[in-house]
Amino acid sequence: QVQLVESGGGLVQAGGSLRLSCVVSGRTFRTNVMGWFRQAPGKEREFVAAGRWSATSTYYADSVKGRFTISNDNAKNTVYLQMNSLKPEDTAVYYCAAQEAWSKVSSTTAYDYWGQGTQVTVSS
Repeated sequence: QVQLVESGGGLVQAGGSLRLSCVVSGRTFRTNVMGWFRQAPGKEREFVAAGRWSATSTYYADSVKGRFTISNDNAKNTVYLQMNSLKPEDTAVYYCAAQEAWSKVSSTTAYDYWGQGTQVTVSS
């Protein structure tokens, strides 16, 4: 049984940094690709970043490119999202997700497993 649990959210001032973690239990071939998404109040869930456990591929939304980095620790079954130079518009609930193939990685419908989310609030 696959479970994803996020942590690391919180309140930070604009320009600050946070690192989110997503621990994956029950990893299988169906969780080869990990994604981060976010959802602000009143908005649709949007793609942030995606990567393979093998770290051979990464992909970022234009809005976070150069500021956010996705990485992982295979031994700990954990995926990270390092967020630097945070802006108030980055405020959202952040979710990690997993799917089998490197396909449509920016689409929410491509992912089979989701975590419960962690709140990130950036104050101006």
